[in-house]
Amino acid sequence: MISAVVLALITGLSVVYFVRHLNGNIEGISISDSLDDADRVEEVYKGNGEPLDILVMGSDSRDCEGCDIDQEGGGGSDTTILVHISADRSRAYAVSIPRDSVVDRPEAGCTSGDTDVLWNAAFDSGGPICTLSQLEQTTGIHVEHFVVVDFGSFGKMVDAVDGVNVCVPEDIVDRKHGIFVPAGDPSNLTGDQALDYVRARYIGDQLQQNDISRIRRQQEFIGALVRQVKSAGTLTRPDRVVKFLNAATNALQTDEEFADVTKIARVALQLQNIGLDKVKFVTLPTDYFPVDDPNFSGKLFWTEQATEIWKLLAQDKELPAKLIGGTSVSAEGPPGSSETPTAGESETGTPSETPSETPSETPSETASETPTPTTPSETTAPEEDPVPGVCA
Repeated sequence: MISAVVLALITGLSVVYFVRHLNGNIEGISISDSLDDADRVEEVYKGNGEPLDILVMGSDSRDCEGCDIDQEGGGGSDTTILVHISADRSRAYAVSIPRDSVVDRPEAGCTSGDTDVLWNAAFDSGGPICTLSQLEQTTGIHVEHFVVVDFGSFGKMVDAVDGVNVCVPEDIVDRKHGIFVPAGDPSNLTGDQALDYVRARYIGDQLQQNDISRIRRQQEFIGALVRQVKSAGTLTRPDRVVKFLNAATNALQTDEEFADVTKIARVALQLQNIGLDKVKFVTLPTDYFPVDDPNFSGKLFWTEQATEIWKLLAQDKELPAKLIGGTSVSAEGPPGSSETPTAGESETGTPSETPSETPSETPSETASETPTPTTPSETTAPEEDPVPGVCA
């Protein structure tokens, strides 16, 4: 979305009217009305520049055509991803939190606090503000912005770019819920098929009891969507840009400060020099509660590795491969999967019109003068188990 916003602002697609229209699609929600400064955690990182943490939530509202695909109740947070952008704007992590994780929910920003509750219950207990408060209190990471996207907008974004190519190793068929996703390497998925792909509970005849495999499929798909949006086939087509922006902002909820496409565009400008290989999708390390514990059967708890990930992100340090290697996915995708031109070049190889300088009014938009402290990266990563519905 932010890549397309930049193009729209640069190429002048009736900019004033267009920006007003897009801003009208976004619902801004005040964080300060529900959370006092005393309820928030402080920024841990004290070095040059400012890291940026954006909490992305996927609302599982079924109030759209074709969205009732899994016979689950709507209105909660189906997907939670913390996007961390380093202070020097050299790397980004998108950490997916399994919704069946058992945590303690704070009272601040929520209708009620509670212990040993499921992660996604926070959305029902206070919407995105409660989920933001829960993330801050359980991770120690200060969140600057949040974004909530619903099913309907997700499907329309896919259709706006004429489908997204994803490697699907075998047909995904769930006759009970009317789901069919064709196999292919790649398979071009429409909006409805994309919803089926990221939401399916059955792969073959196997019921996926938890969200780990779904999270991986979501990560693979989001990476493919990013590559499609950044490709010349999208950015050089104003009609696709307009359709995508309308779909991306329709029914979008953000914090009040972020409810402005020009501010989203500033973030995009900060990120323009981060290669897709430096954007990593990570699944938070978890494990099952003991099978003899009837209170938490099939539920997940965060491991020591998860605690270490939150600690390193709070300090804006690089996540070593030995910590995330078995759970990480690069937005770059497999070799040959990206059609994105080299940064600063168009499809024809000529310099693009994208400005190389970031706006000066935002302090964090300037890369730090000294490198962000990093943790030596280990090259040995844990082996990864095969994920149903995802190509190796």
